Amino acid sequence: MNGIRVAAAVTAGVALAAAVISPVSATGPRNSCRGQGVDRTALIRYETEAVIDASLSTIWRLQTDVERWPEWQAPVLTSERLDHGPVRKGSSWRWTTPAPATPSTPETTLSITSTVQQAQRNVCILWRGPAVGEGLTIDEGVHLWTFTEVRGGVRVHTVETWTGDQVEAAVPLATEALGDGLEQWLTDLEAAAEAR
Repeated sequence: MNGIRVAAAVTAGVALAAAVISPVSATGPRNSCRGQGVDRTALIRYETEAVIDASLSTIWRLQTDVERWPEWQAPVLTSERLDHGPVRKGSSWRWTTPAPATPSTPETTLSITSTVQQAQRNVCILWRGPAVGEGLTIDEGVHLWTFTEVRGGVRVHTVETWTGDQVEAAVPLATEALGDGLEQWLTDLEAAAEAR
């Protein structure tokens, strides 16, 4: 694994950064897919990236074959397509992932329904949807992935925002949880792609 990482969390205008090499721009090609991006007004936002030593087609296939996510992402318990064919604008799937207990929420399993808002093969994918569990609700998560061939592999950049009264009541805690999840996802994607 290359281990090249840039990560930044932005909470209510305050940077909470881990391993920040340089600021990550809120605009530009890494933060949009066909002109659409995450919720710019969201209080909970996290972004990170890595250079993965694998082909672009391998990375794209892993990321968009959503029914196989549980095979390479331990935090994904189940994933079921709600339509057929290649993942494209309008495609939906329902997937589940555990959420640990916090001081204000119980341990639960989140059921997430994701719908693709924009996609461009081997370039970017943007999806959104709610996450609902017993005692925990994220009204809307918006998740963007972009893929750029660079020396040494593919730069995979991801940014996600969360909105909803419950998560916005504990912005630092929610941002930390989001960041932990995205870092694990990127690590798992890197391991799966580089093993192929």
